[in-house]
Amino acid sequence: MFELLLVTDRREAALPLPAAVEAALSAVPPGAAAVQLREKDLGGGALAEFGRALLPLCRAREAPLLVNDRIDLALALGLDGVHLAHSSVAPAEARRLLGPARLVGVSCHSEADVREATGWASYATFGPVFETPSKRAFGPPLGPAALARAARLGLPLFALGGVGPETAELLEAAAGVAAIRAALGGADPAGACAALYAAWSRGRARAQRPSSSGT
Repeated sequence: MFELLLVTDRREAALPLPAAVEAALSAVPPGAAAVQLREKDLGGGALAEFGRALLPLCRAREAPLLVNDRIDLALALGLDGVHLAHSSVAPAEARRLLGPARLVGVSCHSEADVREATGWASYATFGPVFETPSKRAFGPPLGPAALARAARLGLPLFALGGVGPETAELLEAAAGVAAIRAALGGADPAGACAALYAAWSRGRARAQRPSSSGT
């Protein structure tokens, strides 16, 4: 599975969204990232336009492209799946409609949310892990320890909220990291994405290194 989830918000991007996504994907190995088309304020027509623009860019870099909530658009455009808000259609229903091959992601904000999604979802975002203005509505940061506990349920979790190069190394229990501003929000999405992926990879490598204790 991919390790970096690039979550779009065209209002945060300094570049046009397709250009930002293309630059970000160019900075990581093919297959290492996925793109979540999250433009919640757009209607179906405008969202479909973005989907059509992003799909060939994602295909060229072996990056799955998911759209928020819109199962109809995922099917109509041939996207790789959907990402569901906690208040949207149940993961079991999304799986029934999309079939076994497509991805179903779910936004989770507690261990109970993760437990509910397990068995139906392909992965979940979990957060906010760290302090971030965009996630204050979901309460205080959950922290890496809560992420580690939820990860024991077996569903791949992508840490979200305050994740950047300075914090990604602390998230060894996650399957990957998800970001909006830290990946696509600046004038240099390639450099930002490369830095984020490198930090995550360092933390992951450290976690997988055999311990020398007791030898």
